[in-house]
Amino acid sequence: MEIMKHLVACLALVFSLDASAQTPIEPHHRMVLADVTQAKEIALTLDACGGRFDADLIALLVALRIPATLFVTKKWLDRNPVGAAELLAHPELFDLEDHGSAHVPATVGTHRHVYGILGSPDMAHVQAEVSGGAQAIAQLTGRAPRFYRGAAAVYDLAAIQTIEAMGYRIAGFSVNADVGATLSPSAVAARLRGVKDGDIIIAHMNKPASGTAKGFATALPELLARGLRFVKLADARLLPI
Repeated sequence: MEIMKHLVACLALVFSLDASAQTPIEPHHRMVLADVTQAKEIALTLDACGGRFDADLIALLVALRIPATLFVTKKWLDRNPVGAAELLAHPELFDLEDHGSAHVPATVGTHRHVYGILGSPDMAHVQAEVSGGAQAIAQLTGRAPRFYRGAAAVYDLAAIQTIEAMGYRIAGFSVNADVGATLSPSAVAARLRGVKDGDIIIAHMNKPASGTAKGFATALPELLARGLRFVKLADARLLPI
């Protein structure tokens, strides 16, 4: 009995800790497609945090007819109306999903940094970050987003629970193609060559001076030649890995 009381007391202490004491989680997902008769299918997701519009990367996807799920912030949309218009011109290829309002991580505590980015002051700010991005996308497209990917793709567990309670699905990934648009074209291409059926790729479309577009230009024709078919996240069921 005493051991049980001690255990309950310990659990109460753990659950009483605020979110700022948590270790951030980076969710990783692969996918199971709605149409299970199809094979060799992968998903491409591109983040637009702030910065500019990688017109070369998007033009490549349009030329190859490759669909993608694009996670955009309100900040990026406000700064890149021409880029946003180009995305809207191809609704058959591109779904715009929520990457937040100002690209603030879903980690609570302004003393906390994720890849050098300050966290949110409290959970109310996390909710506002999610809602602000969603409202910008809905106003632009007329469609409410269904997926959310936070800044730096890391979250406190409490933030994940809050975001999911708001009705969004957290979008993880299984292949990091450009590591925040920091890799060379050859390194990006090498990572893409390693994808396999069911993978979800993350890369970036907001840094046109990076090696991302050139790396994709090298590797995407090779992936298509292998018989891989690209789909949007809306067409898949995500499974944690």
